[in-house]
Amino acid sequence: MVDAIVSSLLGQLTSVAADEVKQHVRLVTGVGEEVKKLTSNLRAIRAVLEDAEKRQMQRDNAVTFWLDQLRDASYDMEDVLDEWTTARLKLQIEGIDDDNALALAPHKKKVRSFFCAVSNCFGSFKQLCLRHDIAVKIREINGKLDDIASQKDKFNFKFDENVSNNVKKPERVRTISLIDEGEVCGRVEEKNELLSKLLCESSEQQKGLHVISLVGLGGIGKTTLAQLAYNNDEVKRNFEKVIWVCVSDTFEEIRVAKAIIEGLGVSASGLSEFESLMKQIQEYITRKKFFLVLDDVWDGDYKKWNPFFSCLKNGHHESKILITTRDRSVALQLGSIDIIPVKELAEEECWSLLERLAFFRRSVDDHEKLEPIGRKIAHKCKGLPLAAKVIWNLLRSKSTVKEWQRILDSEMWKVEEIGQGLLAPLLLSYNDLPSNSMVKRCFLYCAVFPKDYNMYKEELISLWMAQGYLNADEDEELEMIGEEYFNMLATRSFFQEFKKDDDDDEIISCKMHHTLHDFARRVSREECSWAEINGYLSVEIKGNKESVISYVDHKVRHLGLNFEGVASFPMSVLGLNRLRTLLIYDESPSNPSLNSSILPELFSKLACLRTLVIRQSFSLFRPSPNFIREIPGNVGKLIHLKYLKLSGLRIRRLPETLCELYNLQKLDIRWCRNLRKLPRGIGKLMNIRSLLNLGTDSLKYMPVAISKLTSLRTLETFVVAGGVGDSSRCSLKSLKNLQLLRECGIEGLSNVSHIDEAERLELDNKKNLLRFRLVFGEVVGGEGEERRRKKEKDEQLLEALKPPLSVEELDILLYGGNIFPQWLTSLSNLRNLHLRGCLNCEHLPPLGKLPLEKLELCSLKSVS
Repeated sequence: MVDAIVSSLLGQLTSVAADEVKQHVRLVTGVGEEVKKLTSNLRAIRAVLEDAEKRQMQRDNAVTFWLDQLRDASYDMEDVLDEWTTARLKLQIEGIDDDNALALAPHKKKVRSFFCAVSNCFGSFKQLCLRHDIAVKIREINGKLDDIASQKDKFNFKFDENVSNNVKKPERVRTISLIDEGEVCGRVEEKNELLSKLLCESSEQQKGLHVISLVGLGGIGKTTLAQLAYNNDEVKRNFEKVIWVCVSDTFEEIRVAKAIIEGLGVSASGLSEFESLMKQIQEYITRKKFFLVLDDVWDGDYKKWNPFFSCLKNGHHESKILITTRDRSVALQLGSIDIIPVKELAEEECWSLLERLAFFRRSVDDHEKLEPIGRKIAHKCKGLPLAAKVIWNLLRSKSTVKEWQRILDSEMWKVEEIGQGLLAPLLLSYNDLPSNSMVKRCFLYCAVFPKDYNMYKEELISLWMAQGYLNADEDEELEMIGEEYFNMLATRSFFQEFKKDDDDDEIISCKMHHTLHDFARRVSREECSWAEINGYLSVEIKGNKESVISYVDHKVRHLGLNFEGVASFPMSVLGLNRLRTLLIYDESPSNPSLNSSILPELFSKLACLRTLVIRQSFSLFRPSPNFIREIPGNVGKLIHLKYLKLSGLRIRRLPETLCELYNLQKLDIRWCRNLRKLPRGIGKLMNIRSLLNLGTDSLKYMPVAISKLTSLRTLETFVVAGGVGDSSRCSLKSLKNLQLLRECGIEGLSNVSHIDEAERLELDNKKNLLRFRLVFGEVVGGEGEERRRKKEKDEQLLEALKPPLSVEELDILLYGGNIFPQWLTSLSNLRNLHLRGCLNCEHLPPLGKLPLEKLELCSLKSVS
């Protein structure tokens, strides 16, 4: 965990220093040397972090305290660097941008120019004050880091010269093929499916090897299933040779080759060259019908496996290879024809396993006393056979009800109770994640949600992005990096219970297993917490109820609060001034816990926030006057904020000071139905990538400065203003500069004054556009002149709004024309098409020419 933070900080230092050189500016004299010293200290510390974090897992309290100090200092330095870059950006924007000037009359512009020189002087003075302030903070943190760096020597840490490439992992116990079937509970369905695939006949025309994979979490029972198949009598009769090889996390070609040869009943003792071993395998495998188990495969590099598969192809065409792996991508890389997911045991099966193991040789009296507690402990195992086995080893040494109850009430996976039996497989999966990325921090961050929480992929990626976890090159999209990280964690079984989109089979949401949730909390040193707050002013954390006041913990950086019933907002939370994430889910519809009077203090105290999510539930029958109805002006103090979600709030306006959030990447105001306008200075939000404003029905126009948001990837709703002559409202052509848009919706197209506005937009040049929505005005019925004019205008407008060929999803609503333009059938990448409320449309183009996966036609009443 700390290693990832330090690595990120070193990257930031390098980036900031490069920007200073590029912009020809310097810090106050001497601070450049401080930055060099800081970098040197961090590099020296990073070289011992692998050993330090390993000793932390072994409950070395002194090392844990040292790592906590390092983590806090690193976070403080990140804040200073963010403050530095933000202030520089602010000076830059204020120097070249003044949105209010756009509405000034010519004579007022002359008056304004009179003060330019004075303004420049004040700007220089502010810049000097900024640099001095930053310099002082860097010196203070460097002093702390000096002490931390000097303390490391007394621990005699092992020094790692290849920090990211020489990762020593927990020692693994090699698996064997032998198994006592009497110890196996459940798995009937998976066992039958596996045996069916192993015993079915393969066609001689089948190309390549028949590879089957068992995929699932560490400790879930993949090896057990493989052992059951390996030792099955019918399987043994069906194959001439059955071979078991435990590959393990480090793929050693020589060892694996020798294991295969010995599995064939031949000695490999005299062979040491890889080529000789391959020839031996080929000689003894040719035309033989074999069953090869490759257990615990981590490395899916096909180049390494190719020599083996080339030899094994010489066997009989009905031969089978069974792979067990935690990573679905490994199964795919190794050409698996069949992939069998191995899921958790049912609770009764888990209890059956625990009962047989833990109650062995206990008296009937002991059984009766301990069974109720034992069943609750089995429930906590959450279907993991390995968890049941580890608990069994613990429980068999405990003989009293009090001891069993203490285990039930404690944190189940605490190291001092459970030991490395469960942590080892989890640590192996975690440590195997790429060390040169932030994917580990992405996984740990998921502990901010409660157990069994349905995590939406889009939201998760936004949260990761806000924390700076998605490191991308200049030509890479952060959102795509987030997708990669999510898929990496999903394929390695860190996530489960996926829900998919019916249209495109894309994953929408997932959950995290309870065991992994506990593991993430532990590794992150409780940085992530979730609190359930009820009407009794208590907070439930980790299953225990504590007062809100006693809960305040300086280590918490990411906090979720869920309010139920009549609960007051715990003001003690405002003492957590180092919070980087605050998720507030107010489920008190009749008497909300959070109201507008609390927000000013919240914004003032929690200045380090990167993410702020506020959600309130409403009661239609008992509306409360205490709902949040305005965002206070001091929201501009949250200078680090990158993700602000206010969706569904009853606010009518956003303050102009919101435009001082220069780091803001995502603003979510979906379903703020009372919101009437956006801030005029919105063009200052130069880093914003997503403006989510679907369902803002009261929003009648967009400010003219929207055209400056050239980093936008998503603009859900662009509202074309009605009327003319207001220079503060932008027209359709304001979208022309937004070349990076991937998703865009345009509403109020009936308000477009001239068709050439749409033509000047040059929409077909937006090569990144994937999802496009067009909403015209209310369709006019009858045969009158107004209907004829709207029909002609809509047809001309839609013709001019030809999207690029990249578009994959197109929505057209309330279109008043009789026909659709010819360009519709030229969209060669279109997958989803929705035509709704086009009442006058009489003919549809030949849609069969399109590669559509989904077509929705709704309220096209005139189509014959």
